[in-house]
Amino acid sequence: MAIDHALAGYRVASRAARQDWQDVGLPSADLVSMSSCVVDVLESDPDGWDGWFDDLRSAERARAQESRELHVLEVGFAVPDLPELSADIADGGWDAAAGSLPERLARGEPCSGGRLLGFELVGYDCGLWHTWTCLGGLVRDVGRATGVRPGQWGLIQDEQQARQAADWLTESGLGDPKVFRWVAARLVAAGG
Repeated sequence: MAIDHALAGYRVASRAARQDWQDVGLPSADLVSMSSCVVDVLESDPDGWDGWFDDLRSAERARAQESRELHVLEVGFAVPDLPELSADIADGGWDAAAGSLPERLARGEPCSGGRLLGFELVGYDCGLWHTWTCLGGLVRDVGRATGVRPGQWGLIQDEQQARQAADWLTESGLGDPKVFRWVAARLVAAGG
């Protein structure tokens, strides 16, 4: 069964190699992430308060202005996850101003497609997006409990497995105190 995804927006991010402090269950090659905990994320506003671009054109323009190698990721969240995810974001103080992530999620625009890279387990905490790879041992714990392990780029390749892992991680409470609700973010290679 295909699950529809709502467009969260675009992240312009670096790629990173697994660090010593990250779970040894991760591949040692490039990691792809939407989280500034493990990769550099380009801010979309001059004050550095927002790392989300509204559209592919502005994300590509910002990427092209950088001298370092960055990639544009289209990020989507499964529609059934939106109510609780939006509540977490609102509880964290992010309002639904025009053009903001909460406002885009409320619109429920579909993702555009592109080359699917995989699914990343993420959770929102007071303006930051944490990934399961940044909080010590979570990759190992999820693998032991569910059998779900990261594949290429440190992402889960199967959506149903990613959702199962996110549900288990939420129920386990192992992300506490940083993350209480985990979701599977759909990451797509966007642009050129």
